[in-house]
Amino acid sequence: MAETFLFQIAGQILGKLATLSVTGTSLLWGMEKELNRLEITLSAIKAVLLDADEQQAKSQQVKDWLEKLNELLYDADDVLDDFATEALRQEMSSNDKKHKKVGKFFSRSNTLLFRVSMTQKIKKLRERMENIAADRKNFSFTERFLDAKVTNRMREQTHSFVLASDVIGRDFDKEHIVSLLLASNTLKNISVLSIVGLGGLGKTTLAKLVYNDQRIVENFEKRIWVYIPEEFDLKMLTERIIRAATGADNTHLDLDQLQIRLRDELMSKKFLLVLDDVWNEDPKRWLDLRDLLTCGAEGSRIIVTTRNKVVASIMSTSAPYELECLSNDECLSVFVKCAFKEGQENANPELLEIGKAIVNKCGGIPLAVRTLGSLLCTKTEERDWLYIKDNDILNISQKENDILPILRLSYDQMRSSLKQCFSYCSIFPKDYHIPREELINLWIAQGFVQSEESRLLEEIGNEYFNELLSRSFFQDVEEAFDCEVLTCRMHDLVHDLARSVAGTLFSYVNFDTKSISKRVRHLLFCEENLMDKEFPGLLLLRKKVRSFSLSFKVGPISQPFLDILVSTFECLRVLDLSESDFERLPKSIGNLVHLRYLSLYGNHTIRKLPNSICNLLNIQTLYLLGCVQLQDLPRDFGNLCSLRHLYLTSTMECLPKNCLKGLCALQSLSVSRCCNLESLSEEIKYLTALRALYIIQCPALISLPQNMKHLTSLEKLWITDCEIFGTHGAAVKGLKMLQSLVMRGLPKLKGLPCELQQGTTLRYMLIQQCPSLIALPQWMENCTSLLKLKLVNCFNLENLPLGIHQLAALRTLFIKGCPLLNLSRESGEHMSWISNISEVYINQDTQISYDQDYSRDLKIPSVILQRKNPRLGDIKLAPWATWHGFDQP
Repeated sequence: MAETFLFQIAGQILGKLATLSVTGTSLLWGMEKELNRLEITLSAIKAVLLDADEQQAKSQQVKDWLEKLNELLYDADDVLDDFATEALRQEMSSNDKKHKKVGKFFSRSNTLLFRVSMTQKIKKLRERMENIAADRKNFSFTERFLDAKVTNRMREQTHSFVLASDVIGRDFDKEHIVSLLLASNTLKNISVLSIVGLGGLGKTTLAKLVYNDQRIVENFEKRIWVYIPEEFDLKMLTERIIRAATGADNTHLDLDQLQIRLRDELMSKKFLLVLDDVWNEDPKRWLDLRDLLTCGAEGSRIIVTTRNKVVASIMSTSAPYELECLSNDECLSVFVKCAFKEGQENANPELLEIGKAIVNKCGGIPLAVRTLGSLLCTKTEERDWLYIKDNDILNISQKENDILPILRLSYDQMRSSLKQCFSYCSIFPKDYHIPREELINLWIAQGFVQSEESRLLEEIGNEYFNELLSRSFFQDVEEAFDCEVLTCRMHDLVHDLARSVAGTLFSYVNFDTKSISKRVRHLLFCEENLMDKEFPGLLLLRKKVRSFSLSFKVGPISQPFLDILVSTFECLRVLDLSESDFERLPKSIGNLVHLRYLSLYGNHTIRKLPNSICNLLNIQTLYLLGCVQLQDLPRDFGNLCSLRHLYLTSTMECLPKNCLKGLCALQSLSVSRCCNLESLSEEIKYLTALRALYIIQCPALISLPQNMKHLTSLEKLWITDCEIFGTHGAAVKGLKMLQSLVMRGLPKLKGLPCELQQGTTLRYMLIQQCPSLIALPQWMENCTSLLKLKLVNCFNLENLPLGIHQLAALRTLFIKGCPLLNLSRESGEHMSWISNISEVYINQDTQISYDQDYSRDLKIPSVILQRKNPRLGDIKLAPWATWHGFDQP
């Protein structure tokens, strides 16, 4: 399946070729003609890739052709990356003549040798590319230049009939939706309710139950059920609605005649319209249809079923109804109905026990339960049941309307860049809590996130994440204080889909693995004890791997194992050695010139990093959180000019000189559990691109650098568990882009910086465990963009600013553990300003009073919000999440 991504990869390589030609670097002298021929040939191949991808399912020859191209494109990407890296080195050398090693490297002889070597590589690439281009003429490919969504896979049409006695576990959902449809408190004559959820969850079945409920039948004069095709226009949909309502064929009518007939049919009638399985995200199409439906009587309703939250938000007039998974007991009841003849489950207790294990792997998805149950309905041999139990669903043959093909439809709807990102999620183990920020950094490291003019890669990557989330590929979202997603999970069946579409590019390996595809590019090494083990010889043959990650906690790693690992995989973009222990990172790490992402998170024994790590000019993300014995950063750390995210734990008292000066691309800096850190470097002024600064559990840190005022791009400032005192106004002066401010566990903090009043961008503010804080500053009334204010355990806080009622944007107010705070005293004659806030949580020890006459309209209970504190168990949390205290309530 991985050939699906070739269109995307080819586009990325063409982009790099174009960038090289624009830069005009002297490294290309003598190679311009070869590169130009390479670009022309690749463009011709790219034009037929979308058609070739569709044809490969029917032709082994096409599949073989795509596999050859796949190998070539990865090799071409590595060569072009070599060009970009050497050009970056040359630029650094010309900008800083003091870097003797860089200068020496770029002596005239070395530059000449590089050109000779690269000329040979480019020529071989061009010859291979032309041979593959010539072979394409053996196939009847059609040129297509747009990465359109797959629309040629027809889905089975649905109907409105359902045998209610066969539906299990949806009684509560049905009752809730029926009550919403019959409610009379809507202000619109027609309202829309969306039922949203993963494919196979039972959205259509639930809509059928509601549609056929006797109360619905009695309350709606007209009921209409319409299945929505993937691609439709207004004329087609109008025809379908009229045909469903009247049974008449209207294909001979034009759109104007159709809209007249539709409005005549619905005029002044109270109707229920079900639009089943909606995919289209074009708001205009929906608005055009909605205008034709407004002729119905008051109380008319529309139900939409969709997998896409974007569709739901576009069409709904109220909050979408997100359908949940069934419980294990409910799934077992469904399974028994499908797998056994009536009453036979009791006669086969051994099979029933195996069936319980099979149900567990379905994760509450009823279609998955029915799929596997139906496969077993004629099987009575225990070995057949054990085969289903012991194999992933992706390895079990399925029909078109079984669970994986149904889920695959959601995948087929996405553009190739999203498909690439989704498939990469298969590198994580099942049930893994995927950190959003880490995932986006990994996508960027692999080149999956396509740059756009004037936009940050992280912003684009976040859009990718949100789109996958909206399509129900992620679930169990955990959010931070400022509503950014921290972690999410993939349903096991969605994970199976990711592994299925990733194909042989991704592989889980251990010491027992007997074979690995030569096409593998991403490895998850699933072993726990590496101390006395030799590096597997099988992996020595897979030198082109781009990702190598360890699963969970592996503990100590032997030095020979680590040395061979680093020296073998020279094409690595990602090296994740999280929660492993070793004392020395090999000097050969500096040879991994393609490396973008390196994680040593949770290494408790490493004391220093080799200076050779500073040769990694492409490194973007460096995780050193939890490296509690790390004594210093390498001498030339400032050379890491591409570094975008630095997460640091160390025993340093201060950051070394020239550590930050060269990090001009740094987007986020997290300094966590640096127990000896007394001050941050004044060189922080050079981090003008910095958007997020986290200072966590640094008890020796008593002040902030005065030069923080130069961080004009800073959007987040989170300081927790430090001895910082005073207001530090000069330090934060000029932070006009600040959106999220957290001050937590600062016992000596007496006031908030008055210089923050210069900005009106602040949206989220959390003040917690600051016992010396007596009052919030008056300038807060100028924070007109503030959405969320949270005050927790500020025991001496006495009042809020007089003008707090002016914060019209405020949507969440949370106050807990502030016994001296009297809200009524500082808030004007009445508490009416609170009634405009969507969410208010005030605990019993806060003083609050208001007029009795007004209290009837003030619907605000005095309650204590109990934050969910998830059990961490053995799950490997995101380094960023764990080390920022988000495992605490």
